[in-house]
Amino acid sequence: MSRRKKEDEHENLERWMVSYADFLTLMFAFFVVMYAISSVNEGKYRVLSNSLVSAFRSATNAEGMQIAPLTPINVPVPSVRPSSPAKADPRRAQTMQKMQNMADEVRRVLAPLVRDGKVTVNEGAFGISIEINASALFAPGEAVLGVNAQRALSAVGQVLSAGDFPIKVEGHTDTLPISNQLFASNWELSAVRASAVVRLFVQSGVAPQRLSAAGYADQRPVSDNRTAEGRSRNRRVAILIESMLPPLDSEPQAGASSSR
Repeated sequence: MSRRKKEDEHENLERWMVSYADFLTLMFAFFVVMYAISSVNEGKYRVLSNSLVSAFRSATNAEGMQIAPLTPINVPVPSVRPSSPAKADPRRAQTMQKMQNMADEVRRVLAPLVRDGKVTVNEGAFGISIEINASALFAPGEAVLGVNAQRALSAVGQVLSAGDFPIKVEGHTDTLPISNQLFASNWELSAVRASAVVRLFVQSGVAPQRLSAAGYADQRPVSDNRTAEGRSRNRRVAILIESMLPPLDSEPQAGASSSR
């Protein structure tokens, strides 16, 4: 009876070890398969494979079993070259090139004002943003374009007339209130200033259906209205030329910085 009992105990121990080895083998196969069907980097795969083999060999050797070393698996790694958005969409590339040329031409005709810090021209996924300090266009509290301002904006209008992009003109003010016979508040002042720029663009050859005007008063500041410098920057006219293209993640949005 004693001998029979010892044989039973030996058989149970061996059965447990076999099950344990099968479990480790299945787990190893599972991880290999999961990794093989993912996006594989050959160098990382070899490191992972060697690490798993070493870990399993150490675990099973502690129980008195041996695992033969596995032959490295050569997994073909497809070479993927990222496609350029411009090459993938010729229409988009053509539109972006037109916007680039238009922005460069606007910078050229407004070069003196750009150098003086009165104008900024920015480009992005949504198009071109031209912001002009209001002091370069209007006298304080007025909405009549000065002679020099008319000359500069006429040159801009001639550049814009060659395209077909929608154009939005925005008027902005600071927080200082205004109330006179012409303008009851900054809302009227900002709207009339934007309209004055739109009228001049139409006279310069821009199709009226491409244009729109909006006045935002002091509701969209770009600087601190508590300082004289900040209020000066907030008094501005913004001209937005819309590309009408959906933005890509890698493209920056058209920025905005300037003053009236």
